[in-house]
Amino acid sequence: MAEVGPDGSPRLVDLPGATLDEGLPLSAAARASRVAALQEAYDAYRARHGRARRLVVVVARRERPLPDAELAAALGGLRDAPEVRPLGAPHAVLALLRHRGAAGDGRYAVCDLGARAAEVTLCAVAGPSVAVLDGAEHAPAAGLGDAFDAALLAGAGLPHDAAGRAALAAARRGPDAGQRLRSALDRAARNPDVYDATTVYWLGERPVTVRDFRTALAAVTTALDGTLDTVGTGHAVVPVGGLARLAPLHTHLAARHRITGLAGTDVDPCHAAVLGAALVAAGLVDPGDRYPHAVCVSAHRMVGGRLRSEELEISPAGALEPGRAPVFAQSGGRPVNVRPAPGAQRRVVVGVRGTAGGPVLPVRTVHIPPGAPGDRCHLGVRLSADGVAHLVLRPVGATTTGTEIELGRLPVDLTRTHH
Repeated sequence: MAEVGPDGSPRLVDLPGATLDEGLPLSAAARASRVAALQEAYDAYRARHGRARRLVVVVARRERPLPDAELAAALGGLRDAPEVRPLGAPHAVLALLRHRGAAGDGRYAVCDLGARAAEVTLCAVAGPSVAVLDGAEHAPAAGLGDAFDAALLAGAGLPHDAAGRAALAAARRGPDAGQRLRSALDRAARNPDVYDATTVYWLGERPVTVRDFRTALAAVTTALDGTLDTVGTGHAVVPVGGLARLAPLHTHLAARHRITGLAGTDVDPCHAAVLGAALVAAGLVDPGDRYPHAVCVSAHRMVGGRLRSEELEISPAGALEPGRAPVFAQSGGRPVNVRPAPGAQRRVVVGVRGTAGGPVLPVRTVHIPPGAPGDRCHLGVRLSADGVAHLVLRPVGATTTGTEIELGRLPVDLTRTHH
């Protein structure tokens, strides 16, 4: 957890039992439930620091990072909580970089190298807007970080168990451990025959050598290279997450890509997302995650024996936020009533408009379920926390969402979209 200090800089929050490497340890019960985990973390904060004014919860950017109903229950059900909003991890990282003046307009591949996976998210920064263009991940069954640690422990002849992981974590926290590792790897890069047997960590009486380290790291860099290739080349690369602490990883990336962001700064790449979220929570940075274009639907119906085309704007440009409530079509400040076709599906085309009065780019054709005579519904659209759009049909007078039709990810760069 992080907050903004009196000097306007984000900083980690002091919590009982929290560590720089692992953050706040959670109870076994909390680890089994996202709702309980969020509540336990917030309770720990509140016990020491009092009620927060605003909470921003960082959500990993995956295809389905968290079911929306579960996320809503977790965020909306926090006891004594203020306004709570989710924020995608790439947007949180770029919020930090933009605040520091390290990310102007352009494209950035945010590489989140954590215990579970290597996640690469391609983002486009254009003024106040940060749009997600593409994404890919490499997620081995054992977890990326765990696989790396297992390889190091195997080199030392130790099992990958709780005791082995604890010994490795203690070695990494040792005095000047990072500097010794960098020096040993630099020497080995120049003369591997002489220095590959150099010990970089002692795990009890068992050594971990440069050769062990290079073998373990090779699996990570190979996976990362392939994942980066999936989203294309030529973008600035922003490595974050626990494995991004490794200087040899930066050296490897710098030989192939343009590295930007946190290298050479005092920011721990493992904390980049939560520090960026703290800036958003304090109102110092707009995360820029709203969908930048208007969303429309067009349909045809028979009027007086003639086929007439109708177009309806559901959401104005910049109105949709990931993980927030649906936006419904309005006219004169009142929701627009839409009539489903009695006894038959109604075909509509969902599209997006880049400029006011400009052409609508068709995105997807969907079919509204049939309704009974006299049925009316409100037509809306929402973005789930992972950025997937849904067309929403809510019966007039109802308080629940009603019917949802998934639309996928809405296009951002309309100049590059072909249809």
